[in-house]
Amino acid sequence: DLTMTAPIVFGRLHVLPVITDFLKAFPDINIHLTLSDRTVSLADEHIDVALRISALSDSSLIAIRLGSIRTTTYANPDYLKRHSRPSNPHDLKDHDCIAFNGVRSTRSWTFRDGAKEVEVPIRTRLSVNTAEAAVDAAAAGLGITRVMAYQAKRAVDAGLLVPLLETFEPKASPVHLLHISEGLMPLKLRTFLDFATPRLRELLR
Repeated sequence: DLTMTAPIVFGRLHVLPVITDFLKAFPDINIHLTLSDRTVSLADEHIDVALRISALSDSSLIAIRLGSIRTTTYANPDYLKRHSRPSNPHDLKDHDCIAFNGVRSTRSWTFRDGAKEVEVPIRTRLSVNTAEAAVDAAAAGLGITRVMAYQAKRAVDAGLLVPLLETFEPKASPVHLLHISEGLMPLKLRTFLDFATPRLRELLR
């Protein structure tokens, strides 16, 4: 069996369909997939491959770059009709904000102004622990939220959210597949990486 971990929303939307196609193509291989936004140790938890959306810190792992994902600020069009549209991150202090406290602070958001990073205090009306909840609350017109672009895509496509402050976005987060480097790679892992890498890269173009 292959063991894999991926972030919850990205895993459900993008990794699971690739795994489903892989299992249909390779009936002799089984996969155990754990969806979690927690950063797990591959060695300690006996994981063969992990998908990570962040800058890499563990240099002992082999990383395959897949692409990058933007973090963007969003609001519902009706909310923007009732409130002035923010043109600068500092305008957020006058807005109701919905903070997703998975990895980020619920008191401030970091933006990029030219070459420098700017930390801007926010007024948090609601803080939630999943991106889906933040997206749903913003889509319902409660306020402004900030999530990764793939997490908001469905709501954006449905016209429920529009992006804001795009020129102030922080650098996009890199996406990698990671595995442990230990001599000869098991055939099942090589087979999976060869199958999944081009498909996930295509999604992130």
